[in-house]
This record gives sequence, C-alpha cells and structure tokens, in this order.
Amino acid sequence: MPARQPTLYIPHGGGPYSYVDLGQPPGQVAHLVDQWRSIGDLQPTAVIVISAHWEAGVPTVQTATRPPMLYDYSGFPAAAYELQWPAPGSPQLAARVRSLLTRAGIPSAEDAERGYDHGTFVPMGRSFPRADVPTIQLSLVQGLDPAAHLAIGRALAPLRDEGVLLLGSGMSYHNMRGFRAAAADGGARAFDAWLSDTARADPDARHAALLDWETAPSARAVHPRAEHLLPLMVVSGAAHSEPGAVTWRGTVFGKPVSAVQFG
Repeated sequence: MPARQPTLYIPHGGGPYSYVDLGQPPGQVAHLVDQWRSIGDLQPTAVIVISAHWEAGVPTVQTATRPPMLYDYSGFPAAAYELQWPAPGSPQLAARVRSLLTRAGIPSAEDAERGYDHGTFVPMGRSFPRADVPTIQLSLVQGLDPAAHLAIGRALAPLRDEGVLLLGSGMSYHNMRGFRAAAADGGARAFDAWLSDTARADPDARHAALLDWETAPSARAVHPRAEHLLPLMVVSGAAHSEPGAVTWRGTVFGKPVSAVQFG
C-alpha cells in the first residue's frame, strides 16, 4: 500500500528562482533549494500542485499526458526560458480529482492544454529532478474565497491515502512593492508569526483563523491579493483534524517566508 502523504504549503520563490542568478545571497537560495529537495524524500505516487499562478472559474485540473512548459514570467535572462521539467501528467488522477469534487458537490473542469507554470516546475524540478513522478496542477478558484478552497481540500483528502501529495505552491509573503523595502519588515515578521501560530493551532481554530485571515497582523500589507496564500487553505482543508507546523523558515527577496506541513 502507498504511504499516507502529508500536505504541504511551500514558497516557490520568484520567477525562475535558483535556476538563474536573481541577485539573491547564495546561502538563502541554497536554503530554499534544500527545502524543495526534501519533498522528494516523501516518495509520493503522484503530486497535485495547487499553484498560485492559475485561477479559473471552477477548480480546473490539468489533463495533458505530457504537460508543456509555461514560462509565465518576463524580463529574465534567456536561460529562464530554456528550463525543462518533462514530468508526466496523469489524466487518470485528474479524473479522480474531478470525481471527488463532484461527490462533494463542487463543480469542476479540465484543461488539456495547460502547461506547468513556475509555481510547479521551479520547486518540483529540485524535488524530483528526474521528472519521473506523475504531476498535475489544480487551479485556484476566481474570487479567492477561503471557504471554497478549504472545501476543495476536504474533498480531496482521500487522495492522501492513495499516496498522492497535495502541494500548495505560493509565498507566505507576497507584496511586490514590499520586497526589499525595510519599512515592510515589521509587518512581514508579524504575519509570519501569525502563520506559525495558526498552523500549530487546534484544527477548528486553525480553520477559523484561515477563514478570517484578513484580520491577521498586516494581512493586506503582506498579501494585497490572496492568490499566494490560498494554496494554504486547500492543503489545510485536506488535513482534516491533523495538526500542522511550520517546518521551514527562510528569506526571499528580503522578507521572511515559511513552509507549513500538516499530517
């Protein structure tokens, strides 16, 4: 039987982070890469990535057998547009996702053209460098309602016992104007502390806090828009009553960021 998988929320850096020189201190880059590499130790049968960089009207799954690359960034060196991560997709897993969502009364859709965006291929290229683990993406839902994303996670929880890793790929700090701005450091630290407390809280309290995340310290200064936080809601929902914890902390573009594991 496949091993039951935890659920993870990770930072994916910015653009082609770690693959081209973005002027970051090498030690900070290596620290994040080490966190990505540790994901491979979980040995999942497949991975579903909930990326901050895909939103659709309903939760939508990638169904290509061999998803192409989607270089959804601009202004980087040429090498950023030559990166390859040729992992197989899984139409069968995509169908299973849709079945579970239907069972929960959640409408869904599929996309046979969508490629791996950088929320997937950047961290996963370090986690699974042989690109041999079937991987599909699942979109966020437009409107970015926390309750809807917690419900999506609850619906997909059975996949964990099938060896499937649910991976939320975002950034626990994501204010483009605030990166590298010293004046934003205090708010970033306060939100990071709230995230740590919330992850460790009793699951009912955790979900209540996530539903009400906008009342967290400096919440809208840290996340002017919630797309990089919402993957956390999906993986928390899939954790049901299991506790969580911040399992990694680091710095990206001058701001503290964290990874969270449940289960």
